Amino acid sequence: MNEFSISLRVYLEDTDAGGIVYYVNYLKFMERARTELLRSLGFEFAALSAEQLQFVVHSVDAQYRKPARMDDELTVTAVVEQLARTYIVFHQQVRRSDEILCEAHIKVACVDTTQLRPAALPAPVKLQFSQARLPSGPNSH
Repeated sequence: MNEFSISLRVYLEDTDAGGIVYYVNYLKFMERARTELLRSLGFEFAALSAEQLQFVVHSVDAQYRKPARMDDELTVTAVVEQLARTYIVFHQQVRRSDEILCEAHIKVACVDTTQLRPAALPAPVKLQFSQARLPSGPNSH
């Protein structure tokens, strides 16, 4: 699996007073896609919590290209671009048909919840993510 995607519709609650999707909601849409990608890989959040680990967003590099509006049907993608010892970098897009509306690279770190420090991804989790990783190529890091 290289690209995972979900579909969603823009509702009134997603827009600003001008009827355009408020910028931070693109990040929420991307969070949903990452969560659904994890579920599709058989990932269980309870298992991670039991090991005193959690995923936190470390950084986001987003480019907003075109606006989405009320009632638009969107496709939100998630691709594992880089898999490291303590973090994962996702490449994500929000599209309307073939138009890219927003694109981001999101670094998600694994953190030990007792010490609040970076932690190594558990081997089973790393294996699950490696199944969704992009093949080696010009976009791999």
